[in-house]
Amino acid sequence: MIQTTQLSKKYGQTTVLNIDALEIPKGQSFGLVGNNGAGKTTYFNLLLDLIRPTTGAIINHDIQVNQSEDWKSFTGSFIDESFLIGYLTPEEYFEFIGDFRGMNKADVTTFIAKFDTFFNGEIIGKKKYLRDLSKGNQKKAGIAAALMGAPQVVILDEPFANLDPTTQIRLKKILKELTDNKEITLLVSSHDLSHVTEVCDRIVVLDKGIVVKDIETSTATLKELESYFSV
Repeated sequence: MIQTTQLSKKYGQTTVLNIDALEIPKGQSFGLVGNNGAGKTTYFNLLLDLIRPTTGAIINHDIQVNQSEDWKSFTGSFIDESFLIGYLTPEEYFEFIGDFRGMNKADVTTFIAKFDTFFNGEIIGKKKYLRDLSKGNQKKAGIAAALMGAPQVVILDEPFANLDPTTQIRLKKILKELTDNKEITLLVSSHDLSHVTEVCDRIVVLDKGIVVKDIETSTATLKELESYFSV
């Protein structure tokens, strides 16, 4: 379970995030939506200890993320291309991440083979550095790396952005299969209301850093979200 209590982040006099309480149960597919500047990426950055909170804390499976790094062993994430190592090829990068996750070269090869359709022949064997791939292909590599080593928690910021429609559909299938057994907690932020509604069991709407809606996904959810953002 991920627990957020009295969490705030300020830059000078400006409060960009203010969440009194938020709990994400183990095994839930959790979606975070909101307009630009709503605080989605700020929340994920706090959850990954990339920035420090002004007040409050986030607990990831009984570990306070800004006081211990033990949560890193069971948490996979991809926020943006800064998570990649640009001067490595995808193959080198996957081996590097695999080693960190306790996977040998054969394990990595077997795991990455599962993404052949998702990669669409554009990642492996191209003799390109990650920095030379398109934004969409960098994202594909980053998402695959985030899933290595059977993490208990997976955090993806705007995973559908920069992907073509076919790849978006393939990614939705991967994420749904990933969470079918309810053993993996998936956190996804997205500007695409349709995709996040399809993938997530629950959706929280942030507005100027505050939780304004907390919805269990149903057939009416997409219309409810579209109505909210149409005002």
